[in-house]
Amino acid sequence: MSRLDAAACRAVDSTGQFAEALDLGVHLEDALWRVDSANIAPVDAHGGLIVAGMGGSSVGGRLAAAVLGPELRRPLALAMGYQVPAWIGRETLVLCSSYSGATEETLATYDAAKRAGAPRLVATTGGPLAERARADGVPVVPLPAGFQPRAAVGYSLVTALEAAALCGAAPSVRDDVAAAAALARELAGEWGPDAAEDSEAKRLARALVGSIPVITGEGLTASVAYRWKTQINENAELPAFASKLPEHDHNEIVGWAGAERRLGAVFLHDPESDPQAARRMQVTAEIAADG
Repeated sequence: MSRLDAAACRAVDSTGQFAEALDLGVHLEDALWRVDSANIAPVDAHGGLIVAGMGGSSVGGRLAAAVLGPELRRPLALAMGYQVPAWIGRETLVLCSSYSGATEETLATYDAAKRAGAPRLVATTGGPLAERARADGVPVVPLPAGFQPRAAVGYSLVTALEAAALCGAAPSVRDDVAAAAALARELAGEWGPDAAEDSEAKRLARALVGSIPVITGEGLTASVAYRWKTQINENAELPAFASKLPEHDHNEIVGWAGAERRLGAVFLHDPESDPQAARRMQVTAEIAADG
């Protein structure tokens, strides 16, 4: 395979997303400032938080739920469609996230939350969603324009994390966001286009060529696996799938032997995961390699 350097990446990066991906650390810090600029009053939401969104705008809520899982004091659920759960009401905060502000499903969930009397928060660049929110006096977190929605993941993640803290669903993790921003800057050099040709990211990319990637995670990394899958789908325009351990081992793994095309198995391990989960991931990876 040809080199995977910056020039080669620019040649296929028709939407300019490499620069945005490498700036994730900047996005995380900027997102905190943008949430603060919205002057959002804390909400005592005993019913927890609903994050409503689609595609790239929903992934922040999915990642936030994974990050906050062990620390959640109240429910955090996703609404990915035209409706919010029937049980929401005045004690449930609904975060409507739509980068364009014109996503029809998210507009529908905003209206449904309004009818239910639920407090709302909006994250968007503008559009009809911002217009409705401002007409209703609902706080709007202003997202920066000019991105592909999926490249604004740092903003959707931080907004969801901050919303969870503002409604009492979870403690604030601002210190963790700052640490993550610093790490993201470091990894941009270690894993980006300017890294050595034998870097871990480039070796993995080459290994997946010609396969159907199946990204498998567990616990915290399950939502990350889903993010990998959707990025391969949208950016490379290729089929890819995400799976979650331990459920993966109770059904999906049985079907691997019958695959007509080579599957590219990627396992995302969290060093701080449960030791039993780590052993299961190792064994599953060995089975996949033997297949």
